[in-house]
Amino acid sequence: MKPTIATKLTQLGERLDEVRRLLSSENATCDMESYLKLNRERAELDPVVELYQAHQACADDIATALEMANDPEMREFATAEVKEGRERLEQIEMDLQKKLLPKDPNDERNVFLEIRAGTGGDEAALFSGDLFRMYARFAERNRWQVEVISENCGEKGGFKEIIARIVGQGAYSVLKFESGAHRVQRVPTTETQGRIHTSACTVAVLPEADEVSDVVLNPADLRIDTFRASGAGGQHINKTDSAVRITHLPTGTVVECQDGRSQHKNKAQALAVLAARIKDKEERTAHAKQAAERKSMVGSGDRSERIRTYNFPQGRVTDHRINLTLYKMDHIMDGDVSEMCNALMAEYQAEQLAELSNERPS
Repeated sequence: MKPTIATKLTQLGERLDEVRRLLSSENATCDMESYLKLNRERAELDPVVELYQAHQACADDIATALEMANDPEMREFATAEVKEGRERLEQIEMDLQKKLLPKDPNDERNVFLEIRAGTGGDEAALFSGDLFRMYARFAERNRWQVEVISENCGEKGGFKEIIARIVGQGAYSVLKFESGAHRVQRVPTTETQGRIHTSACTVAVLPEADEVSDVVLNPADLRIDTFRASGAGGQHINKTDSAVRITHLPTGTVVECQDGRSQHKNKAQALAVLAARIKDKEERTAHAKQAAERKSMVGSGDRSERIRTYNFPQGRVTDHRINLTLYKMDHIMDGDVSEMCNALMAEYQAEQLAELSNERPS
């Protein structure tokens, strides 16, 4: 085990002892928020420290077996014990490294899913509709809730743009690798000569910001306009100024919401989307230097980065970041994207493990 990892594990063991002392103190429950936070921390530390203790015990067993190997009568038994112990130790070290991987603080958050038609005109809009259905069906499979925030329909179907909120535990951890340009190759329904067209849509997956702590929106930085909603929605939605457009003046970010019947609800939804976009922009800026130094194998999530191709004539979907091709187009477009998402998460985890193993003592 690398000294840096051993040092970190020792520190975690000391911290667990401290947390346990704090939880057993007489005044532990006086501040319930602090008490619950400490309990969560203990729940996270317990399995890591238990593994480290198992690692130390295994290392001691190997040392004992090596001493036994000096005895000719015990040599064969001791050699087998050493071999078995080293295999067990290697597995424990791998499990420990996985436990020590840095956690993305956004992983358990809900997300805002934004899909926009790119090159390809009507066909791109139709494909954005297909992508939205794919993600909606995937959310349904995971028992997540999908709320459409705003939509701009294409002239022949689909969407020029659609923004939805997906509510579900761990939604961001699963969907965060979907950000980027999605390319489709197929024969459009409007194509009379059977030629294959290439179109593209961009997908953005943004973690929902905490209303209080994550992003502070200064009212002086906001311009809020109300207007009459357009499109379908019945008599009420077209007769009142319920639609809301919010412009964040420092960044020029504009968010519209008109799907709700209430101006108050539309404003709240628009502010939530605005906060998520600003949070996303701040995080991307903060990580820009790191991304330049070491480009992630699963991609930076840049909207302009082509991440996946859906080739309908061949029935294949290829993720270019990990060179994974699946010949199950119908299943994927019907929301069965777990295999793709799991492969991306596994690749990301492997890269994190490699980085952890290459750490140098500071």
